[in-house]
This record gives sequence, C-alpha cells and structure tokens, in this order.
Amino acid sequence: MSVQLGSEISDEINDRVYALADLLGESSLPWLRELVPTYRSLLVYYDAFEVDYDEIKSELTELMDRHESSISAASDRPRFVYELPTAYGGEHGPDLESVADNAGLSVEEVIRIHSGIDYRVYMIGFSPGFPYLGGMDPRIATPRLATPRTRVAAGSVGIAESQTGVYPSASPGGWQLIGRTPVKLFDHTKHPPSVLQPGHYVRFVPIDTERFLEIENQAASGDLEIQTSEPAS
Repeated sequence: MSVQLGSEISDEINDRVYALADLLGESSLPWLRELVPTYRSLLVYYDAFEVDYDEIKSELTELMDRHESSISAASDRPRFVYELPTAYGGEHGPDLESVADNAGLSVEEVIRIHSGIDYRVYMIGFSPGFPYLGGMDPRIATPRLATPRTRVAAGSVGIAESQTGVYPSASPGGWQLIGRTPVKLFDHTKHPPSVLQPGHYVRFVPIDTERFLEIENQAASGDLEIQTSEPAS
C-alpha cells in the first residue's frame, strides 16, 4: 500500500512522510512487514494473511487522524548540516567541465554554485546509503550520461538532471561526476550504517587534492569525524 502525503516535493511533506514512518514503526502492528519512505509517500508492506487492504486503510486513517498534531510538528525538529569535504574536478570530477559547458558557466562558477547550498536529504535509495538531495540550483542541472559508467568510485559526487547526490560505494552509474569526498558514507558494521539521514542537510566544502588525501588517511584510520552545524534556516 502506498500512502500519498502530498503531490509535490517539499520539506513539509517529506517531514510528514518520516513522521508517519516513525509512528508506524513504533506502533507494533502485527501485520506490518516493512516501510519504504520516499519524497512524498510511504510504501507500506503488510502480511496479506494477517489483514486485508480495507482494514489497513481504515486503521492507518484512524492512526493518522489521532496523531495529526505530532505528525505536523515534525517540521519543528532540530536539523543539522553535515559538511562533506569535496575535491572538485580533475580525476575526482571528470565531468565537471561538461557540466560547466552545458550550463554556459565557468568551472569555478559551477563549484561556487554547487557548494553554496545546504541540500536536504529527502531519502536514501538506489544503493545502501545513497542520499537523494533536494534544492540544487537549476542553473547547473545537467542530463545523465548517454552511456553509464560500469564503475563509479565511492564518494563520487554527481549531478543527474536537477538532482545531486553522492555514491556511498563503488557501483555502476550514469550521473555526471563533478567531484569526490573522502568521507565514508556507509558502513554496515555501524548503527545506523548510513552517515546521512533523511531530514538533515548536506553542505559540500571544496578542498584541494592534498587535503583530500589527508582526510582519506584519517577516514581509513577511523580518526575522522564529520563536521556538523545547525542550518541557517
């Protein structure tokens, strides 16, 4: 069952999606099997041997009505910005010049625009720990690659249409690669395994190759802590 909480992508609707997911996750419903939050909807997997569709619809409606105030108050929760050091261009961002050419901007302008925004983490998907980030400036929107790469390095920062994101692990991918962060975003041995969580924000902080290598060594030795700050708004 898909519970639609709105018809557009917005912070408020996304907050409601995750507030409802939290509410259902804490409700110990015997028929509930899995919850999959997205930008504006919540996919509810249930045991059809335990309950039928109409019963679930009625129960969910009653639950949402009863807890409407707490679902609506989700937008009042504190937020944090995760600062991701990012080396732009060169071997780390082979498509940066193509993105700049597509936008009719200089490479420096693309970096300034991309790193000048606090991006909301709307959801995690595609691969474990992959953050779908909202709020990218439309001036640097760029089509996906015509032919996806067979391997994209972990930490690669990419653009696809009007979205930007970070590959948490090496995988195939068709996003335009503009940079790379040395920060490890997903570790199955930790809880939670994903560093970035929905509802928080990401800020890309430009660094040079020398600093990239320093941070990469820190991350490998386990001495790295991601800097966080409260968002400006």
